Parts: sequence; structure tokens; C-alpha cells
Amino acid sequence: MTVLAAGLSTGCSTITETAADFKKSVTNLFWGAEENLTAEELAISGMDEFDNGNYHKSIEHFQRLKDIYPFSKFAILAELKLGDAHYRLEQYEDALFAYEEFEKLHPRNEAIPYVVYQIGRCHFDRISTPDRDQTAARKALEAFIRLRKQFPNDPYSRSAADHMVACYKSLSGHEFIVGEFYFKSKHFKAALARYRTVVSEFPDVGYHQPALSRIAVCEKKISEETLPAKDGADAPAIEPSLVLPENG
Repeated sequence: MTVLAAGLSTGCSTITETAADFKKSVTNLFWGAEENLTAEELAISGMDEFDNGNYHKSIEHFQRLKDIYPFSKFAILAELKLGDAHYRLEQYEDALFAYEEFEKLHPRNEAIPYVVYQIGRCHFDRISTPDRDQTAARKALEAFIRLRKQFPNDPYSRSAADHMVACYKSLSGHEFIVGEFYFKSKHFKAALARYRTVVSEFPDVGYHQPALSRIAVCEKKISEETLPAKDGADAPAIEPSLVLPENG
């Protein structure tokens, strides 16, 4: 009350200054410790928390570093480690956003092979069983193929190869399961298309031979369905009224 009364007696500028001082004191009380840290100190704090498995806390440090020192050389580290921290927390959408932003902002950075690999992993780690939606498998495969094309000799590219096999197996299994559904419901043409996809697009990942066997059965069934009736025994009779007289 004394400070505020003094402000009223000395003019509006003092009131404004007093309010600003009050706001500053509140800010310092809650956030001042981090705001006074340098970019390097925030980076070190973030890494310490990350290494200790305190990913939520590390995110706070790295985000603060980005906000306060956006042009610091340590901001690049913060951008990358935000993706890693979200990934460790299985917050895959947030991790994807961070990695994709990093690639967009720093396309020539030496960490790009790792970033593309992690983009693939964010999708890969969400792959479910072959009977479920395969969007995650397709997107993971796209990222890993891109990585291998752009950086064929990078260690992360080699690591992606093993994950690609798992993606192919999941996609192949899905096509085979859908084929089985059509086969059991006697929709042989639809089933045949699925089995052929397994053989042509996903060979040697576990479903190739079963698909070949089903293809033979489907082709036989389709052939039987399209055979003409023998000796006209089962052919429909032609109504006399439908036979047109010859012109003459």
C-alpha cells in the first residue's frame, strides 16, 4: 500500500514503473532462474535431464532455449532433442513435428540421416498386427526407402533395412488376410488380385508360398465359373417368341 500510495502522489509514470517492477518480481519468482541462464546453460540442463530419463523436464529446457535464444547455435540442438524427448515419451505426433521441422529448417545438417530414420521410427513403432490398418507401415516404409536412396552408405540407412523387412511383412500379411476374406466368401476374382499383389510386391517375406497356392485354386475356380454348359444340357431354353423371323 505504501509503494502504491507513493506512486499516486508522484504521477502516472511511477505507477507504470511500479506495476512493471511487480510483474518482474513475479516473473523472477517462477521463471527467473531459467531466464537468467545462457543458451549453453539451458542446453546443458536439457541434456542432463534427457540423459537421466527426465524427458518432460528436458522438453521444458529445450523449449525455453528455443524461445529465448532462437538464433543461438544451441537452438539447433534443442530442435533435435525436442524430437528425441517426445519420441522417448512415445509422443509420436509431437516427435514427428519436431523432426520434420528440423529437416525443413536444416536440410543440409549432418544429422539429417538420423532425422529421416527417426521419422520412419515414429511410424514404425506404431505398426500393429497385419489385420489392422497399415498406414503406419506404409509411411514407415516410405521414410526408410527415402533414407536409403538419399544416404545409401549411412549407418542409419543400413539400420533401416531391417525395419523395411518388417514393414513388407506387415503389408504382405495384410494383403493375404484380405485375400483370405474374399476367398472364404467365394469372391475369387477379388481374392486373386490380393494374392497376386502378395507375390508381385512382397516376395519372400513369409506369405509368398501360401499366396501361390491360393492363386492356383482361385484360377481354377474362376475357370470353372466361366466354362460353358456341356452339350447344352444346362443351357437356358430359348422362348419361341424371342426368335426373330429371317428377312426374305
